[in-house]
Amino acid sequence: MKKYAAPIALFAAFEAVAIALWLAKDNLFYLFNFTYIGASVALGVVLFIRGSDRARRVTQLLVGLYMLVFLGLIGRENMQIEGFWYYLFSGSFTAATIHYAVAKIFGPLLFGRGWCGYACWTAMALDFLPYKVPKGPRKQIGRIRYLTFAASLVFVAALFLAQVANIERIMFWAFVIGNIAYYAIGIALAYALKDNRAFCKYVCPVTVFLKPMSYFSLLRITCDHDKCIGCGACRRACPMEVDMLDDARNRTNGTECILCMECVKACPKHAL
Repeated sequence: MKKYAAPIALFAAFEAVAIALWLAKDNLFYLFNFTYIGASVALGVVLFIRGSDRARRVTQLLVGLYMLVFLGLIGRENMQIEGFWYYLFSGSFTAATIHYAVAKIFGPLLFGRGWCGYACWTAMALDFLPYKVPKGPRKQIGRIRYLTFAASLVFVAALFLAQVANIERIMFWAFVIGNIAYYAIGIALAYALKDNRAFCKYVCPVTVFLKPMSYFSLLRITCDHDKCIGCGACRRACPMEVDMLDDARNRTNGTECILCMECVKACPKHAL
């Protein structure tokens, strides 16, 4: 059972959050929500330990579809970044604000950009495209993310300042239209740049939160240099172009690592 210590610990951590929020908010939704997500993440890790090639995809679909369809479309809660601004400005401690705190603001101190690899509903769709490994050099256009980040903030702030009526309805349709736009832009960029994760690298506004916090992440891919033969298989397999042979925190694209484990699977010497 020792090899299953990691998924058990992950599930226990999510369950602790689930129980704490259930008792604090007196709402069974939080117990269900975090128990479900914790079980989905733990299942993916168990499948990875057992050698499944689809381990991450299972978790990605379970969590991504749950948040997109159940919380977003059925529950009508905007889980995009504009929803976070909306609930934050209105002083509402809801699923969206808790989600951002756990998955995208404070959580990355523990698991880095694991959200991007295992739960993001945008990346969930983009990872079905054919360019799982980028075919060309990285583009120097990452500052676009700051424009989309600022646009989301300005959009919500303008609604509040203008005291627009039916703002909750607007937030729901912003979620629907925003997701359509994200998918369209993400797919177009993937084919134009031959890189499934181009949207994540250059456009996604959430990375403004994720990247600086991920620098301090406790869970990181590191290299056993005594085993490494320098074949470069890991670098060729990485969708985010991380230099995982460098153990320093400031390694090339270090805050881009999504813990997808493609480098670990590609290494012929089990050095990662």
